[in-house]
Amino acid sequence: MNALRLLALVVFIAGWSPALAQAPVDLPAAERAAIRTVIEGQMAAFRRDDGAAAFGFATPNIQSMFGDPDNFLAMVRRGYAAVYRPRSVEFAELVGDPAQPVQLVHVVGPDGQAMIAAYEMVRLAGTWRINGCVLLPAPGRTT
Repeated sequence: MNALRLLALVVFIAGWSPALAQAPVDLPAAERAAIRTVIEGQMAAFRRDDGAAAFGFATPNIQSMFGDPDNFLAMVRRGYAAVYRPRSVEFAELVGDPAQPVQLVHVVGPDGQAMIAAYEMVRLAGTWRINGCVLLPAPGRTT
């Protein structure tokens, strides 16, 4: 995810309550399920500390940024504890562009802080892959 797309995603999510009501993505149920399966698969790989499997759910762009599964897993441990070791996970809206939808996931991190994990998804060779994740505080949610 380039810096401009990341900034646009953060701006979009910052006002997420009204935006969600206006910008849901209309994808077939099978596509929605496939996106969820990818995110759940990566979270399961994190729980097992299986860097190679977790890395495999990322797009080639993300993979090239980190170089190898060990670097990727180290980054997730440091900066994404809420998805690395969530206490709870609740899938919410799928928003944005149908070609690169953003799956919003409510997570509670190991510290008890409620967050929104916004996963940008990309379809490559018929398979959904994760092209980035932004963590933001969940407005109005408590643990």
